[in-house]
Amino acid sequence: MERGPVRLICQWSLSERSSLDRIAGGLCCLALLLKSGALSYRIDMGTNGNGERRILVADDVDDLREAVCGALSQRGYLVEGVSDGEQCLVAIGLFRPHLLLLDVMMPHIHGIDVLQRIRREPMTRDLGVVFCTAKKFAADMSRIESLGAFDIISKPFEVSDLVGIVERYFEGAPSCLNDEWSDDKGEAIPGSVYLPRLPVDCPTIRMWGTRGSSPVVDPQHQRHGGNTSCLELRYRGTRLIFDAGTGIRDLGNAILEEGPEPIHVFITHTHWDHVQGFPFFSPAYHEDREVHIYGAKGFGQDLEALFRGQLQHDYFPVELDDMKAELHFHHLSGDAVEIGGIRVTWEAANHPGATVGYRMDVGDVSVAFFPDNEFLRGYLGPPDRDAVGAEEITPYQSYIDFLAGVDVLIHEAQYTNEEYPEKIGWGHSALSNMCLLTKLAGVKSWIITHHDPDHDDVFLQHKLNLTRHILSEIGNPIPVDHAFDGMEHFIIPSGGCPRG
Repeated sequence: MERGPVRLICQWSLSERSSLDRIAGGLCCLALLLKSGALSYRIDMGTNGNGERRILVADDVDDLREAVCGALSQRGYLVEGVSDGEQCLVAIGLFRPHLLLLDVMMPHIHGIDVLQRIRREPMTRDLGVVFCTAKKFAADMSRIESLGAFDIISKPFEVSDLVGIVERYFEGAPSCLNDEWSDDKGEAIPGSVYLPRLPVDCPTIRMWGTRGSSPVVDPQHQRHGGNTSCLELRYRGTRLIFDAGTGIRDLGNAILEEGPEPIHVFITHTHWDHVQGFPFFSPAYHEDREVHIYGAKGFGQDLEALFRGQLQHDYFPVELDDMKAELHFHHLSGDAVEIGGIRVTWEAANHPGATVGYRMDVGDVSVAFFPDNEFLRGYLGPPDRDAVGAEEITPYQSYIDFLAGVDVLIHEAQYTNEEYPEKIGWGHSALSNMCLLTKLAGVKSWIITHHDPDHDDVFLQHKLNLTRHILSEIGNPIPVDHAFDGMEHFIIPSGGCPRG
């Protein structure tokens, strides 16, 4: 026997939502019948008994959704609100809205995906949709238009403007979408333009060379760089340079582009990787330049003699006397050096030869530079103050005090704990021992420099992750990063930049 079409009019009131399980079961049965072709259907989207028009508001911003629902309710519309895409699809079947006000960025199901699903279903393909969104990109607008939305209103908006769109829809006005939405490139929100600038009264450091022992040049070291030790500190037109490894060559070329201000170079020690770039320091060959070099007196020769020896004809075609700049050599004594508002002090480091580290204080801002220093020589245990013991800490107390509370510590940690047992006494620290030093000294941040030439970029990234883990484990999760050639660090203390 041939069956005629069966007309299903599905109506649910909002009060029946407590029976959603039964409704869902019924819908599943209906879906099976519809899929088999046993039933044909349509959903009655007409007005309810009292003539009210139904509007569904789908937006995850609670305050905005409630404001829109309230304004539309006051105008006689029957309104429901939902906060995500999944709820929206369910509510369309239960509430049977005449108009959907839909946000683009919806949790669970994206607003445009909701509209696509609506358009695929015969019962909802003609449902009116107005998008309310702050995400007004041309590609999204074009897709929304192609799916037949009635209009788009850009957030933030006045609720009264949205009400006006709703009223135009129910008056039968044509769609308000046009090409201006697809071609929209965005426009600035009215108001003053904020253009931040770095203040001139804060010190800035730049790393020109961060490799230890030997320069390296290969693709596996590109991220961190391969130049040996060189640090620049700038403050209000004053420049101090620390170490003269191969990184000082690029720094010297940059200095030549500026005015002939006096140049101050502080040497931590005269091992090759800390002075090998000086013969290529171009300002030293210009007679209008004045270069001051500071360092500890060596055990056998003074500072000038060491630099002269480096520039002997047996090693280099140019001698120290061929440098046209006015060179001044200064041996470090017990007094601090004050240059352009920067106070420089020093402390002996635990490294072979006459080696020091420096601390630079600019008002309340402090930076310390120890590229070569073996803390807790020979200690292989955990980075725990109690485990180390007072007798092991005592020899290092002077530079724990020297580094106390420093804002930025630039210090090596050249060896991993696996490498260190074979390198004890070489003058470089094990990673976990250095983590303990930062805690004992109460430093506020740590930049690790003097990377081993055998440590490539992948290895150093793993080492940095391990460093952060160790610091967290010992209850000292300070900011830590690896120095790299060209790294620039602008220091702003919690109280603001120093004045005067």
